Amino acid sequence: MSDYSIALSGLNAAQRALTTVGNNIANAATEGYHRQKVNLTPAYSSQQGSTLIGGGVDVANVVRLMDDLLEAEINRQQSALNQTSQELATLQTVENVFGESLADDSGLSAAIDNFFSSLQDLTLYPAESIWQNQVVSSAESLADRFRSVRSFLSTLDEQLRVQIDSTVEAVNTLSGQIAELNESIQRIEIAGGSAGNLCDARDNYIAQLSEFVGTQKQNGEYGAVSVVVGSMAVVIDSSAFEITASIDGNGDYGIAMGDSNEYAAVSGGELGALLNLKNNILPQISESFDTLAQTIIQKVNDIHVQGCGDFGSFTELTGGVMDAGTLEDISSDIADGDFYIRLTDSAGQITRHKISVDASVDTMQTIADKISLIGNLDADVIDGKLVMQADSGYEFDFMPAVLPEAEEIDFNGSSVPSVSVSGLFGGDANDVLIFTVAGSDAVGNGSLQLVVKNGSGQTIANLNIGSGYAAGDKLDVGNGIYVALTSGDLVAGDSFEASVFADTDTSGFLAAAGMNTFFSGTSAADMEVCDSIIERPDKIAAAAGGDFADNSAIVKLAALNDEEFVEMDNLSFREYYSKMVTGIGQDITTNQTKQSSLELMVQNLSSRQSEISGVDVNQEAAQMLIFEQMYQAMAKYLATQQTLMTTLMDTV
Repeated sequence: MSDYSIALSGLNAAQRALTTVGNNIANAATEGYHRQKVNLTPAYSSQQGSTLIGGGVDVANVVRLMDDLLEAEINRQQSALNQTSQELATLQTVENVFGESLADDSGLSAAIDNFFSSLQDLTLYPAESIWQNQVVSSAESLADRFRSVRSFLSTLDEQLRVQIDSTVEAVNTLSGQIAELNESIQRIEIAGGSAGNLCDARDNYIAQLSEFVGTQKQNGEYGAVSVVVGSMAVVIDSSAFEITASIDGNGDYGIAMGDSNEYAAVSGGELGALLNLKNNILPQISESFDTLAQTIIQKVNDIHVQGCGDFGSFTELTGGVMDAGTLEDISSDIADGDFYIRLTDSAGQITRHKISVDASVDTMQTIADKISLIGNLDADVIDGKLVMQADSGYEFDFMPAVLPEAEEIDFNGSSVPSVSVSGLFGGDANDVLIFTVAGSDAVGNGSLQLVVKNGSGQTIANLNIGSGYAAGDKLDVGNGIYVALTSGDLVAGDSFEASVFADTDTSGFLAAAGMNTFFSGTSAADMEVCDSIIERPDKIAAAAGGDFADNSAIVKLAALNDEEFVEMDNLSFREYYSKMVTGIGQDITTNQTKQSSLELMVQNLSSRQSEISGVDVNQEAAQMLIFEQMYQAMAKYLATQQTLMTTLMDTV
């Protein structure tokens, strides 16, 4: 190689090095830029005799200073950070909407307390309109709070869907940009050039992509890369493949490639957070919230349908709109069982009638037909609603009060007494009490006794109706039931029965059909106080006894606040709601801790990245001085060679 070639190689190397240094300095503040370095190698040497002649310097390549594993870890941690941050922000919004804080009395917890507190007040003044109106007002506030929060959750669910679609669009856009840069990079690299700046631009897009979704980068030929999201390759060299979001076979929002029905597990980044929020976190919150509302509605209505207020019994009742089909298809709250209707005529004669329910067979119409068979009471399904109407001079209700007249009377004395039964059964399940006379004598004489057994044959009381008993006095049978006998003769073995009721609807039909219910609706989304209660607060079921003078129904309603229900993991309303809100708070705390940890990790990794790939202007200035001196020296060397050649030519 000639001296001129050596000089030119040095000038070229110095020029390339100075250009690289200048590029580094110009991009010192450019986000995603990686410092570049010129690798120089000795040029080919030649052997002339015993002398090895150097060939100058070659520019081997220009490389980006970077650690691929470090870059991949930064993207992975940034993806996890964005997912955590998105979930945290959404959960904090949910927590704020629930509005539960120590200084806030407008939250749902306060609304629940206010409602049951108003019921407790009504137990003291069951006939006072001011307390009845207070119950209606607090119940409307409670229902409004449920609907408001549920509306927010539904709106949030829709917003998440929109955000998912928007994020998928952003992912597809970035994938396209990465593929375009891949094509340009390959073209330059194949031609022997250096595409460092384009590689930085592409890797910056990949970093942005990792903020949207978890990604994996795989290096290919001539500087191109492939990018994988989940198990889907969204970029292969210069080709980009779009992903789509739609409902998968499980009813969740899933991510698939194009029109494929094969959904991939996607996590990380904003998209991973949005999918987790929509498919898991928000449905769990909404389900728990609906469970609370449904349980309050059901438990209140189950008691309310069996009571009456100052308004008294009914001449007509209209239920809520029900779907067509069998009862088990209409409502999961309806099961096989019975409900009982008390029918009272104008003379005060009361009869009780059983309607059997077969949930898998019966429909609303077949139940209406069974009711109509009672007589003096008509029922029909009109516009999907069960309508019951008593004949003139009759009224009906579903109260559990024991019938005043005994049943199945079998007296054999010469002058039999009359029997009256009263009270409200306090047992746990419906039963039949069987009264059998022990001894033979007149009521109030001798050692006459009434032996009382339950339907299982267990003796529950021995009542004295002989000497010392005054005819007509009430005797306490137990569990709230009383019996009285007038004067008359009884014979050993005489008997009578009395049906007692803890629940006049073991099927759940009445509450599900909206007959004399307090709340309408089946979830937090449609929970409302029934119009009939709003219009006539004196219809609030305070009494369950036959004379409408007791407060037993309202006492039961107020006591619901302290009961625990299997539907809510054996927790009370307040405990269940507190657990739900506390769970959200714990998730927020966990995500805050995780976010802080990830932020610190990303910061540390970024610092390490800066040490490897960042541009130090002072260091670059020192390099620039070295290559400037190299350039000047090589220029002087070239000038010297020129002078020597000129002198030689002049001599010749």
